[in-house]
Amino acid sequence: MTDRVKGFTVTLDRDVRDDDFQRIKEAVEMIVGVQHVEPSLVTHQDHMVRTRLKHDITRNILKLIDETE
Repeated sequence: MTDRVKGFTVTLDRDVRDDDFQRIKEAVEMIVGVQHVEPSLVTHQDHMVRTRLKHDITRNILKLIDETE
């Protein structure tokens, strides 16, 4: 018995404006079997997570540099 897939999550490499997203949406909708494409809007939570990640990466790089000296 094999597993069944009911959908996919696609993550873009950067935030895209609504009007630019329309072309991507249309392209994905052309794929056989695609029934619906729904955008996921950027929120303040996304900004907070990205800021924390940048801070953590910077802190870890500085820590690594300090350890090698």
